[in-house]
Amino acid sequence: MSTVAPSSMHLAGQSSQLAKKTRPVVIAGPCSAESEEQMLQTALGLKQVKGVSIFRAGIWKPRTRPGSFQGVGAIGLEWLKTVQQEIGLLTACEVATAAQVEQALKNDVNILLIGAHTTVSPFLVQEIADALKGVQVPVLVKNPVNPDLQLWLGALERLHQSGITELGAMHRGFSTLDSAPYRNHPKWEHALELRRMVPELAMYCDASHIAGRRSLLRPVSQRALDLGYDGLMVESHYNPAVALSDAQQQIMPQELHMLLQALKQQNNLTEKEKQGAQLEKLRKEIEHLDDELLTLLSRRTKVTAQLGAHSKADGIQATPDPVRWDLVLENLLLKASSAGVDQNVVKTIFQEVRSQYARTHLYNYGMSS
Repeated sequence: MSTVAPSSMHLAGQSSQLAKKTRPVVIAGPCSAESEEQMLQTALGLKQVKGVSIFRAGIWKPRTRPGSFQGVGAIGLEWLKTVQQEIGLLTACEVATAAQVEQALKNDVNILLIGAHTTVSPFLVQEIADALKGVQVPVLVKNPVNPDLQLWLGALERLHQSGITELGAMHRGFSTLDSAPYRNHPKWEHALELRRMVPELAMYCDASHIAGRRSLLRPVSQRALDLGYDGLMVESHYNPAVALSDAQQQIMPQELHMLLQALKQQNNLTEKEKQGAQLEKLRKEIEHLDDELLTLLSRRTKVTAQLGAHSKADGIQATPDPVRWDLVLENLLLKASSAGVDQNVVKTIFQEVRSQYARTHLYNYGMSS
């Protein structure tokens, strides 16, 4: 499959339906459509929030367990159309099958979203792409549940090849073994790598699904803006306390107004200020990568502790095999060379990690390294 040609992919944020003079483009609305009253009350509140131009609501909700609330179904599309006609906001919803695409288009939904659980399946994405042939509608593709860049890129390619040109990526975070403090680990570098591969691609941040709770919405949203994202998606409900899904990550329209007011945006900067902003952006990215390194080291420490505990319980000598370690190190150094990383730095780090494992865990179990 050929890759998406950057020159032929339009920014979803600059399409005729999503055209907006200022950034970020803000998409907001409830996690799930629950009733017509809920939709209209929330939309009326969001209409008063400066910057919100698109109303979204979950019509069909993919749930892990069948007993959970899975959305109201097609009736919610009628409520969405009422919001569009009576409130005057553009509308968006997530689709996962060709049938859902057809129903959404019949109800004049302005923007379609492909969810994380759909992006992970090339079969479903292709089904949606085939259903959209000959249709010009903006499509925002969420990252797959797991951090697989090729799946994310592949979904965009399939839609592009079907004739969809108004494409954007929606970064909603990834499921990892340890995502704390987030609901879904952001892995910002993963989204930035996709944008590097397709520079013309609009990048949106689903702050609510990354954060998982209200207290993290501001720092997540701010980080997205600092990294140059084109838009934000924030879940908003007129009364989150009674929400049927994800109540802890939804905020009232007036709270969204305060959130957007608190975010720092860098508009109308002088050239010197722009250079300073770029440097600060790079510094923040390095800080995040440092956090990522610390998280990985923490996870590695926990795994080695488990190894030591199991070895002690089974009476197995858990000291590192020198031959195996040499092979591991040799492989790491080859990868470092290919990645343009100083081999001496890699060697020093991993030798120290190995020594720390021996000191911290093996001696604790009466073993020698």
